Amino acid sequence: MLIPNPFYQAYAAAAAASGAEPVFLASSAATGFLPDLEAFDGALLTRTIALYLCSPSNPQGAVADRAYLATAIALARRFNFILFADECYSEIYSDGPPPGALEAACAQDGTLANVVAFQSLSKRSGLPGLRSGFIAGDPSFIASFSRFRNVACPQVPLPIQHVSVEAWSDEEHVAQGRALYRQNFDVADGILQGRYGYRRPQGGFFLWLDMQAHGGGEAAAKTLWKGCGVRLLPGTYLARDGARGINPGANSRQGCAGA
Repeated sequence: MLIPNPFYQAYAAAAAASGAEPVFLASSAATGFLPDLEAFDGALLTRTIALYLCSPSNPQGAVADRAYLATAIALARRFNFILFADECYSEIYSDGPPPGALEAACAQDGTLANVVAFQSLSKRSGLPGLRSGFIAGDPSFIASFSRFRNVACPQVPLPIQHVSVEAWSDEEHVAQGRALYRQNFDVADGILQGRYGYRRPQGGFFLWLDMQAHGGGEAAAKTLWKGCGVRLLPGTYLARDGARGINPGANSRQGCAGA
């Protein structure tokens, strides 16, 4: 199971629960904060069952463009694995909306083969406690997943389903939330002014800063908590050591430009 590094920890948990071997793909500034698809080895792809791709990426806020998605989809179809497109941050963006994996899949051959997209109300509507979202994509995968879910997963209570319908049906609150995030990033632009490796993310709501000059992510998080009462997450906690023993989040820390 191919996992971008840094990553949302549920990806590794899914690999562990399914007995799959996780392979962590460095996603640093050098690769545009997305996995380098050109660096994939054919032997590795032959063994691959799934590739997780988060766009906008968590925590760096990078957006995969249409060409990148097309390449990922072509690889999934050539080597017969599933592209798991985590698009939970897709409605929080600075400029235009990010392209979607399902859209890119249909553009290739009119089908959703080998592609599954994940969506959530947690970020779109600011409802993380609701634990409500949906998946869509490859019909054969969805059919198998539905059978599995019906016997192995908790069902969503009807009151939460009704609330979810209302949230998905309304776009005004989404636009308002997006505007608040933009205002917060405007403030960050003015305060940080490119320091600590700051760049305004294309999507999402995190600040992913370089703390190498301040002792690394853990040291910076401790300093800001003790001195300012600001709670941050060291970047190393969101990543794993790579093949060369290097953690791509070691010198970073994650903050939230929350609304």
